[in-house]
Amino acid sequence: MRARAVLALGAVVFAGLAAPGAPAQERPAEGTARDWQIAREQVAWAMAHRRAASPGFGELLGAIGERLVGTRYEPHTLELAGPERLVINLESLDCVTFVENVLAMARLAWTADAALVEDLHRFEAAYRRELTAIRYRDGVLDGYPSRLHYFSEWIGNNEAKGLVDGISQALGGVVDESPLDFMSTHPDAYRQLADPGVLAAIATTEARLASVPRHYLPEDVLGDAARGIREGDIIAATSTVPGLDIAHTGIAVWRGGALRLMHAPLVGSHVQISDETLAERIGRIEGQDGIMVARPLPPR
Repeated sequence: MRARAVLALGAVVFAGLAAPGAPAQERPAEGTARDWQIAREQVAWAMAHRRAASPGFGELLGAIGERLVGTRYEPHTLELAGPERLVINLESLDCVTFVENVLAMARLAWTADAALVEDLHRFEAAYRRELTAIRYRDGVLDGYPSRLHYFSEWIGNNEAKGLVDGISQALGGVVDESPLDFMSTHPDAYRQLADPGVLAAIATTEARLASVPRHYLPEDVLGDAARGIREGDIIAATSTVPGLDIAHTGIAVWRGGALRLMHAPLVGSHVQISDETLAERIGRIEGQDGIMVARPLPPR
C-alpha cells in the first residue's frame, strides 16, 4: 500500500493519461509550418551531432531534449476538438508530448539519411510514422481509446514494440498492486468519455491492465537506484492518486555528477532541467512517491 497522502484531485498534474479539462487552444492537428521547421532542424542537428560525436542513443536523446529547453509548457496539447487525430505540436509541449517527440526525433536521427530532412513530404511522413508508433497502442491510431493514456501501459506497449526497455524491476523495483481506473471513474473529466462506447473501451483497457504487473522504485530507494539510471532514460513519476499510475514524465540527465530531470512542468511554464536532484524532487512533491524507468532503444 502507498504510504503517502494523496492530493485533492484538482491539484494534481494528470500527466500519465489524457489530461482532464478544456481542449487546448484550437490549432491545426497536422502541425504548423513552425512545428515542422523545429522538427527538421532538430533532426538535422542530431544527425550531424551523431556523426561528429558518436553519442550513444540515450546520450543523443538527452542532447535533443536539451535543445528544446525553454519551449513553452502548455497542458492538454492533444485534446483538440473533434475525433482523435495525430497531433503535431512542437511550439508548446506537455510532459508526455515532450518525451514522445524527443524519442521520435532521436529515432529518425539514428537511422535517416540527410536527404530525408531535405524532402519535406518524406520527412513529414516519416515523423508521423514514428510518433504514431510511440503514442498509440501497437502503433495503430484507431480512435481515442487507442491512445496510450496510462503511462505504465505506454512503457509496456512500447517495450513490446521494441522501442524501449522497461528497467524498473531490474533496478530493484517493487510491484504496485493498486488498480488503474481513474478515467472510467471520472468520466465527466474527459470530453470523449461522454460516448458510452468510448467509456466502455477505456474500462476494458483498465480491466486488462489490472493483470499486468507494474514495477516501480519507491522514493526511499531512489538514491541507490540512481546509479543504474543513464542519460536519456525516460522517467515516470508515480502518483498517489487512487486509480492513477503516473503523475509526471521527463528524461533523465546527469549534471555535475547528480541525476536530474529534464521535463515540461506545470510549474515553471517551459521545458527545463530541474535544479534539485531527481530523488529530492520526488521526495518534495506530495503527490508523487516513486518512479518507473524506461530505457529508449536504438532502432534496429
